[in-house]
Amino acid sequence: MFKRNYNIMISMNKNKSITDTKTWVNKVIVKYNLCPFARKEVEKGSLRYIETAQHHADDVLSVLLREFYYLDSHSEVETTLFIIPQGFEGFYFFLDLVDRANELIGTQGYEGIYQLANFHPDYCFEGQGQSESSNYTNRSPYPTLHIIRESTMEEAIANYPDVDAIPSRNIIFCKKKGNQFFADLLASCMKS
Repeated sequence: MFKRNYNIMISMNKNKSITDTKTWVNKVIVKYNLCPFARKEVEKGSLRYIETAQHHADDVLSVLLREFYYLDSHSEVETTLFIIPQGFEGFYFFLDLVDRANELIGTQGYEGIYQLANFHPDYCFEGQGQSESSNYTNRSPYPTLHIIRESTMEEAIANYPDVDAIPSRNIIFCKKKGNQFFADLLASCMKS
């Protein structure tokens, strides 16, 4: 389905989307402990940020596959935030890409090695209204696939006292702070 094409564009310079995403990770995810595993990776410098200039699904998936290859040979990188600033602004269109990316993991032999979490500026949990503040747990400056090493996640979960309480704790926190707080916070991440 996909071949190793190392000529597909990946940008790792100081692009606005990378800067904004780093700001979001620090000002939202780490500061408010939405992911209790993030701080360790940020402090270790083992979180990789990349942006793809591609905006068609097949091309984005080819770049994503290339990132899996990169992670295969760079064990010092624990996780990658794969930023897609163009072409997937519509949330449901983005979810189609997420489905295809998860299929790619299976077809390319990466099941049990990598898993994906996803973030989007208009993220909306199934069964929730668009205006629910709980959606901000997964709202980011740009459509983003978070590539996670399953072995690292299993270890982190095993060493965390109550991993099942994380989502409900985050929902309670988001509802307490409210939509305007998070809308302003997310907007402030994009002023970098």
